[in-house]
Amino acid sequence: MSKLVKNMLVEDLRTRLSGVGDLIVVSLGKLDAIQTSQLRQTLRKKKIHLQMVKNSLARRATLDTPLAPAFEKHEGMLAIAWGGEDVVDLAKELDRLSGVKEFEGFEFRGGALDGSRLEPADVKSVAKWPSRAEQLSLLCGQIAGLGSRLSGQISSLGGVLAGQISSRVEELEKSGAAS
Repeated sequence: MSKLVKNMLVEDLRTRLSGVGDLIVVSLGKLDAIQTSQLRQTLRKKKIHLQMVKNSLARRATLDTPLAPAFEKHEGMLAIAWGGEDVVDLAKELDRLSGVKEFEGFEFRGGALDGSRLEPADVKSVAKWPSRAEQLSLLCGQIAGLGSRLSGQISSLGGVLAGQISSRVEELEKSGAAS
C-alpha cells in the first residue's frame, strides 16, 4: 500500500472518529464474510458502527486523542465499534452478540473509555453497568422518593397541628357556650 493511500485511509478514519469519545476494539478473525455482513446489519439497527482497521493506521489516526490507548497492545487487522446511545449500550450489545452462536469467534480485544485503556474483561464489566436510561430512571426515582417522603412528613405534621387546633377551638366553643 502506498504512502498516499495510507494517508488517505488515516484521514478518513480520523474524520469518522472525530467527536467519538469511547470505542471498543473487537476481533472478527474467525467470522466469514456473510457472518460479518450479518453482524454489521445487526449493529446498524442499534446505530452502532463497525469498521475493519489496520492497527498501525488506527494508531496514527487516533494519535493525541482519548481513543489512542485502545490501540496500544494490538497487532494486525482489528475492528472498531462505536456509537449507540452510550458506551454502556455499545458494550451490552457487543457482549450480547459475542454470546450468539451465529457469531462464534467474535471477541473483545479492548477499547478506550474516557481516555483510558479497557482490557477485554473491563469491557464485559462495562456491559453490566446500568445504561444511561436506567441511570436516569434510578435518579428520578430517588428524587421523587425524597420529595414524596418530605411532603408526607410535612402533611402528617400539618395534619396533627390542624387536629390540635380544631380540638382546641371545640373546647373553647364549649366553654364559651357553657358560660
